[in-house]
Amino acid sequence: MRQYSPDLTPPWKKPKPVPEVPADPGLVVEEPGTGFCGAVIGCEAGTVTLEDRFGKHRVFPMEPRGFLLEGRVVTLVRPASAAPVRPSRTASGSVAVPGARARVARAGRIYVEGRHDAELVERVWGDDLRVEGVVVEYLEGVDDLPAIVEEFAPGPDARLGVLVDHLVPGSKESRIAAAVTSEHALVLGHPYIDIWEAVKPSSVGIAGWPRVPRGEDWKTGVCRALGWPENTGAAWQHVLSRVHSYKDLQPELLGRVEELIDFVTAPE
Repeated sequence: MRQYSPDLTPPWKKPKPVPEVPADPGLVVEEPGTGFCGAVIGCEAGTVTLEDRFGKHRVFPMEPRGFLLEGRVVTLVRPASAAPVRPSRTASGSVAVPGARARVARAGRIYVEGRHDAELVERVWGDDLRVEGVVVEYLEGVDDLPAIVEEFAPGPDARLGVLVDHLVPGSKESRIAAAVTSEHALVLGHPYIDIWEAVKPSSVGIAGWPRVPRGEDWKTGVCRALGWPENTGAAWQHVLSRVHSYKDLQPELLGRVEELIDFVTAPE
């Protein structure tokens, strides 16, 4: 007698096989039904636990063809060792994406006031910005901001975020910020006179940032008060070298930078 397969589905109707990928800790996948994207932190009893960049956890069943890996459909399978492991973190506290390539730069940008600001943002948020494709540029002073915003012409596909020093009510900075803020341009700031102050004194090894008399160059005054050589470039490199992660920065700066990244990368 002729033997027939119990599966009578025509070959052209059968789904194509997809790769089986071990749900190793740190693997970043997306659950297409919800759009939730995160790193694997646990795998047990036929489920996988994901953690997104904000620390939120979601548990999903490990069903066939149930996830996207770099845009491709995959089936997650239990790894050889499935004990829950915390994924590694970037300096900003986000879940690290091992082996991730830098995304092609977006049209949107984040501007900061000066080179020191840009170096500090790169040191803490650099990995996140490359994954998101966000470029940081600096203004060399807030006075040029209106002209820069006009030339940039922010829009739905090219949002502009700006981080300003000493953004307090009634200041020159606050008036300029109010003049250029729009639906597609967001200006935020911290209360510190200079970005140096956004670094926690304890991280630098000082009791506190000194008060500098009005009218005196702030950086030079700080160096004098702390007994440092009056070489502000060298002093800044010393301060920057003591910044290892978001834990070394004041929350007033952390929240503003995170908000600007979210604004520039938010879908319309």
